[in-house]
Amino acid sequence: MAGPATLAKLPPFSLLDEPDLSFSPSDSTQVDVHPLRGLANYGPYSKDSFGNFTSRIRIATVGPRSAFIRRGDLMRLLRNMHRPSDRTEYVPEYPGFERLFHVALDPAAASAHIKWPDELDQLPGDGGPQQKLYLAMETALRRLDAVRNEFDVVLVHFPDSWNAATRSKFFDAHDVLKALGARYNIPTQVLNDRVFTFAHKASLAWRLATALYVKAAGTPWKLAPLKGVPDDTAYIGLAYALRGDQRDAHYITCCSQVFDMDGGGMQFVAFEAQDPVADVYEARRNPFLSRDDMRAVLARSLALYQGRNAGNLPRRMVIHKTTAFKDSEIEGAFDALAGVPEIECVEVSSASRWRGVWLIKSGMDRPPTKASGFPVPRGTMVIRSGNSALVWVAGNAPDVSTKGDYYQGKKSIPRPLQLIRHAGSGPLELTAHEALALTKMDWNNDALYDPVPVSIRYSQRLARTIANVPDLPRSVYPYRLFM
Repeated sequence: MAGPATLAKLPPFSLLDEPDLSFSPSDSTQVDVHPLRGLANYGPYSKDSFGNFTSRIRIATVGPRSAFIRRGDLMRLLRNMHRPSDRTEYVPEYPGFERLFHVALDPAAASAHIKWPDELDQLPGDGGPQQKLYLAMETALRRLDAVRNEFDVVLVHFPDSWNAATRSKFFDAHDVLKALGARYNIPTQVLNDRVFTFAHKASLAWRLATALYVKAAGTPWKLAPLKGVPDDTAYIGLAYALRGDQRDAHYITCCSQVFDMDGGGMQFVAFEAQDPVADVYEARRNPFLSRDDMRAVLARSLALYQGRNAGNLPRRMVIHKTTAFKDSEIEGAFDALAGVPEIECVEVSSASRWRGVWLIKSGMDRPPTKASGFPVPRGTMVIRSGNSALVWVAGNAPDVSTKGDYYQGKKSIPRPLQLIRHAGSGPLELTAHEALALTKMDWNNDALYDPVPVSIRYSQRLARTIANVPDLPRSVYPYRLFM
């Protein structure tokens, strides 16, 4: 016979403020919690410096011959104003590229437009469709490299009729293209057929225009200072990919660019671990590095930070990864960062089974409360222990809506991130607020936030590319080449 139910009471929750974004390096009043509204009102963070560098962004194109005019029409769409037709409580009017970013958007010279045949089997070369597509991409980027001073970003169109060849178990055309772009230092934007027929033109324009601006080396926004975050704080994100013969596999650890405390990124470090994996099953379940390998990858990451900061060390370094830190990794981190006064190793897991329902007054005596029509507020935080907390990065965000409540995605009950601090000290509210803020720093979409901090997202992106393109040289790369 079952005993009486045991009631458990969680600690009180707290609500973290929605982090502000900055749209000027010199004017502290140019801030907004809403990325698109801030861009529309203030222009991009790099508007002054970027405008001094160039007055226009030139777009090259690669794709099937029959869609050449449609690709040009897409660029013309970005130059025009569009009123929102979806998510109207969140998406502001798109004002046109030049008015928004203070630079023109122009087609590149004719030599920077490459037209492929319409059918895959018409591509030159031997082998199957994927071999021909790889050769076509490599040839296109090699030709563009010869006229590199004629363009800034390349649009590459893979038509839907080529889907059977663009992705399979052992080939991903998107990742292969990014790896080739890294080889030639050419930023690329992939298009599929849906972009030509997408009904919501304002949303399309916001997403694509921002991506092109960033890939041309612009900065749309950064994080405004977070209260309590020490000056000279930096963030590192780690992700792993397993490569090679499964009987003798090695880790590839992918360190995202080191992030400054304003969320500004530096470069990726792609590092190949030297110690072989002893247990492949355990490696897939909970990948980790040896002490020597962790020391090596973080030493390279620290060098990137110092290179950008006149040789100075950060005062505080926060390291994010999605799995638990082993003792060997913590020891390697403290070895590499011996000169950094404060070091935090934080596990950021999105696999939490926790859920939360926001209760509001029912207007009745029984029951006195009822479930709200919206989820818990974004920024809700519950401390579970001295080194563990839950934080809802997905949730209700009324400050970005013209109609009050706003839940991005509008479906399902959001799950929180689970933060576990394996090393370091200080208030967990600060660690949670930093993670919340870094969810707003993925410039590759128009959303208010990403489900995970950018320190996690960008390192995962490079890890996936390395897993799919194992011959990518282990080097240092600008993040925009993999967006």
